[in-house]
Amino acid sequence: MYSRDTVKIVEVGPRDGLQNESIRIDTRTKIKLIERLENAGLTSIEATSFVSPKWVPQMADHSEVMAGLKRKAGVSYPVLVPNMKGFEAAIASGASDISVFAAASEAFSQRNTNCSIAESLKRFRPILEAATRQGVRVRGYISCVVGCPYEGAIDPQRVSDVAVELFGLGCHEISLGDTIGVGTPDSITRMLEAVSGRVPVANLAGHFHDTYGMAVANVHASYKFGLRVFDASVAGLGGCPYAVGASGNVSTEDVIYLMHGLGVTRGVNLDMLVQTSFWISSALGRQPVSKVARAMIAKSR
Repeated sequence: MYSRDTVKIVEVGPRDGLQNESIRIDTRTKIKLIERLENAGLTSIEATSFVSPKWVPQMADHSEVMAGLKRKAGVSYPVLVPNMKGFEAAIASGASDISVFAAASEAFSQRNTNCSIAESLKRFRPILEAATRQGVRVRGYISCVVGCPYEGAIDPQRVSDVAVELFGLGCHEISLGDTIGVGTPDSITRMLEAVSGRVPVANLAGHFHDTYGMAVANVHASYKFGLRVFDASVAGLGGCPYAVGASGNVSTEDVIYLMHGLGVTRGVNLDMLVQTSFWISSALGRQPVSKVARAMIAKSR
């Protein structure tokens, strides 16, 4: 169990953040982004995704990214895999941490993975079995834990059902994703109450999008509930191609600012993180969406 003064941030910018960007980012820049994030003190950085380039062209250089990493002691570089083919390619690239992704919405599961929730979980079983044999850690993502772009509000019990299945398969951590960013502290808390009744809080993580500006509030509510792992994306990069209008993940800078205020996550250098935020945003031809990044830069001028 994480103590009060320790929070783990899973930086998802290099994968979840970049995968939906229309501007193609070259391999060297992706590797440099990861290096800058780890130099800022982040210790879990989602590096890439071993999905078909047909579906996610931005991640077509997954093997090259992994080959180019100068792996730093104490830092993990998880990668996303959709199936056994992706798992095998990830292992061949040297991955020691992987993630699989499911949904709490049947409609979203069909549109995102072209299969039902039950079928997706069945697909994960051989991956988890192989991972266990090879000593590879597996994280499970659940999309649409509060709302779905196709089904509307999601019953917390459905989230709980998927979470307990993933946990039972062997996922050491379950990341609960408000994919379209419709959650509020109350709805997030109700969902956490349902899930934590069947999966220990110590094995849960929060993954919040900021469509309605509630992401930081939802992080804080989840922290008060007991969660000590949060996904975040530098500069607020990211979105969801299956959820029209859904904005990016909560900005890492904003989460770190919150955690500093709570007296936790002291190992992350916020100044370096803000510099990285502007650097990668410049490569994409825009400004960071992070309010903290913009405020700190304005104050320094």
